[in-house]
Amino acid sequence: MGIKIFQVDAFTSKPFLGNPAGVCILPKSADEAWMQNVAREMNLAETAFLFREGEEYQLRWFTPAVEVDLCGHATLASAHVLWEKGYLAPTKQARFQTRSGLLTADRKSEWIEMNFPAEEAKDSTAPPEMISALGIMPVYVGKNRFDYIIEVGSEEIVRSIQPNLPLLAATTTRGAIVTSLSSSREYDFVSRFFAPAIGIPEDPVTGSAHCCLGPYWKKRLQKNQFRAYQASARGGTLKVRVQGDRVSLGGQAVTILEGELLLSP
Repeated sequence: MGIKIFQVDAFTSKPFLGNPAGVCILPKSADEAWMQNVAREMNLAETAFLFREGEEYQLRWFTPAVEVDLCGHATLASAHVLWEKGYLAPTKQARFQTRSGLLTADRKSEWIEMNFPAEEAKDSTAPPEMISALGIMPVYVGKNRFDYIIEVGSEEIVRSIQPNLPLLAATTTRGAIVTSLSSSREYDFVSRFFAPAIGIPEDPVTGSAHCCLGPYWKKRLQKNQFRAYQASARGGTLKVRVQGDRVSLGGQAVTILEGELLLSP
């Protein structure tokens, strides 16, 4: 019998928008090299691998190039699959043990609400090559353990960025979050996320980046609840709430593909 694998569009209620993630349901722990090969074969920003252990799931995330420490959209996709495919009762909380500690997800009507660690940035100076690669004039630059966060003057600037990806890949540890206030009343802020250093030229919608964006805009706007839009070509909507050292990320998801891997771990 094959290993179940799914492709889910996360942070959207419509197919072919949001951020596609692979979700691989394993019977037990698998070899890292095998998981990395599957992620490379899926060729999505991240593929999640999970297996049940007691009342919780062990969860890991791989890009086509590397394993990562935190991923929002593939966690959202994993929770969606567990409920939709009957691995978990609709009223049960999804609990994931990960490299970033315990992450949880709960169903809230048509939305899924995840509880993640806040990843607050500290004031920083971006490498000149990074600013050159992005072709922008920063209003603010900060850095957390994963990424740089760069505020620019308008949503128009965020949307118009055409980065020099090879140069950007040489100047980041993981990625660069570029953000601004939204020009519409529908959203509080907008962003884009570039991570060529880990094999993701531009991530369509990035949950983990909002663990940084939430605390940043809380300070800037003096409030703790936001509706955010990631302005990639696919685009995606998130509800963000900052609660102390945790961030609540709300999103929707749609299953696109369901299949079986014929090669065992």
